[in-house]
Amino acid sequence: MGWEPERYLQFADERLRPAQDLLARIPLPAPARVVDLGCGPGNVTRLLAGRWPRAQITGVDASAAMLERARPTLPEARFELADIRHWTPAEAPDLIFSNAALHWLDDHPSLFPRLLSLLAPGGVLAVQMPGNFDAPSHRLIRELAAAPAWAEMLTEARMGAVLGMSDYHHLLAPHCTQLALWESIYWQRLSGPAPVLDWLRGTTLLPYLAPLTTADQARLLAELALQLAEAYPPDASGTTLFPFRRIFLVACR
Repeated sequence: MGWEPERYLQFADERLRPAQDLLARIPLPAPARVVDLGCGPGNVTRLLAGRWPRAQITGVDASAAMLERARPTLPEARFELADIRHWTPAEAPDLIFSNAALHWLDDHPSLFPRLLSLLAPGGVLAVQMPGNFDAPSHRLIRELAAAPAWAEMLTEARMGAVLGMSDYHHLLAPHCTQLALWESIYWQRLSGPAPVLDWLRGTTLLPYLAPLTTADQARLLAELALQLAEAYPPDASGTTLFPFRRIFLVACR
């Protein structure tokens, strides 16, 4: 799956807002070691460095393109190319912060307790993930991918997934001194001829476009654009409202 940093950053402010809300809930005054897990192009990494300028900041991502975009923006930080599923820090961090990354990975029942165990005593695991998989936008993508015209080409495509909030509670609560869980719906105000499609092309659609030729990509996008325009019509001012659910957790070891 090839990430495109510039396309992802097309909605940089909107994508950053959940990270800012998560950051506000971190109960650590001065962590020494902070990891941005799934750091992408480094926009959240910069937030962390601004909050804790004395901390050793490390960004970890599986995309070389994203890290290439991130490094020049924060030269004092460390950046590592790594698969989160197998990543182990050289030193136990005080904070593992992950914004919109872990939903791409399977086996959360093993992953989340493992990440918690990597923390220093008193450390914090802070996670935000999309919880929008039952929304019309995501349902339309799955239905289109399963249609006869596309099913054979998109058998391996998936958009990620999350567990229920009670599942994360049961996974983490026995190992935590404190655990906060919450969700928020962000009503994105988008504009343009195909704004929801533009939003989805930066993230959710990537695994569906990757197996296709350029011509097939254009055909899929055109078909999906029509369906999304019907599901999310603009109002009289030309604004399209796109509600997006996010789930959050802050676990203190």
